Amino acid sequence: MRINIGCGATPTDGWTNLDNSLTVRVARWPVLVRLLSKAKVLDEQSCEFAEVAIKGNIRYANASQHIPYADNSVEVIYSSHMIEHLDRSEAKAFLLEARRILRPGGRIRLAVPDLALLVQEYLETGDADQLIDRTHMSHGRPRGFSSRLKATIVGPRRHLWMYDGPSLSKLLVNSGFADARIMPAGVTSIENPGGLDLAERSRESVYVEAVCSFGEDAGNDVAERSRQRV
Repeated sequence: MRINIGCGATPTDGWTNLDNSLTVRVARWPVLVRLLSKAKVLDEQSCEFAEVAIKGNIRYANASQHIPYADNSVEVIYSSHMIEHLDRSEAKAFLLEARRILRPGGRIRLAVPDLALLVQEYLETGDADQLIDRTHMSHGRPRGFSSRLKATIVGPRRHLWMYDGPSLSKLLVNSGFADARIMPAGVTSIENPGGLDLAERSRESVYVEAVCSFGEDAGNDVAERSRQRV
């Protein structure tokens, strides 16, 4: 079992693809998609995503709350440009869920926007406005009824935290993973990655892989997480 969490409109062939978008939840009801489109809750891009979700069999899951798989049942987890949309507590909860469902020795690969690249660009240009804009951590308040309705239903889509390779590696280790490594684009320790895009958004991304390691403390944390699900 290999899963792509937060796949968006680019599901991975041969993998199970999950996303927490409202669009995935309503895609099975075309009439509702049309109604939400007319209300301007779903834009044209979201409507196109609804079609992708149906064709790609994308399933809904909120990974910071519960990933719908049994303990120790998944071989590999991949997530691209998702974890930066979680706050710190949500990110840690997601990684605890990931550790719960991964088999011992299973692997996780995360791709995120590389803060180091943005900072380097800022040091070269001195353009602070561009730096803040490219972090996607701040957006204007929604104006108008349809914008406020969309914000209420969909929730914030901005980035809530930013990472570079070392900070993401540290987060994985602190969350109970082992052997966290920054990987060059196109390179992986995952055996037979199949259709996985190993250079997804390479101009703006950093990639980190780690191994699910079950020590005593990790086992206790995962056991507690499993009890909370009952």
